[in-house]
Amino acid sequence: MSIKTKLEQDLKQAMRSGDAVRKSTVRMALAAIKLAEVERRGPLEDDAILAVLQKEVKTRHETIADAEKASRPDLIESARAELDVLRGYMPQPLTGEELEAFARQAITESGATSVKEVGQVMKLLMPRLLGRADGKTASEKVRGLLAAK
Repeated sequence: MSIKTKLEQDLKQAMRSGDAVRKSTVRMALAAIKLAEVERRGPLEDDAILAVLQKEVKTRHETIADAEKASRPDLIESARAELDVLRGYMPQPLTGEELEAFARQAITESGATSVKEVGQVMKLLMPRLLGRADGKTASEKVRGLLAAK
């Protein structure tokens, strides 16, 4: 079953059960997917849908950080609830060791030898991660490995 189909089914279920947080979060995710489909002028594959969901997760993290600076516990709570719902559609996150293995493989394939070549490594690495690790964490891992060379 595709991720979009699962989201649509979960939206119906949330509407039946009266789960307001899940309903609004899934609607938001489906709207973001629809927008991406319109921009692309065609349906999205699961990989592209995961990228859209990852972007929404990142947005929630930024919202939480901004709400903490503004001392807004109400916004923090709602963003965390949305984040919990979104994480249910994401694949299992990579462990540190798994991320390091993927990073080492991408470094070997790209032939990178210095921190200046992080971009080349990231081009190879990010499609492999597909929502299992965020770009910031992956970039830090790659920089650390290249700096150690």
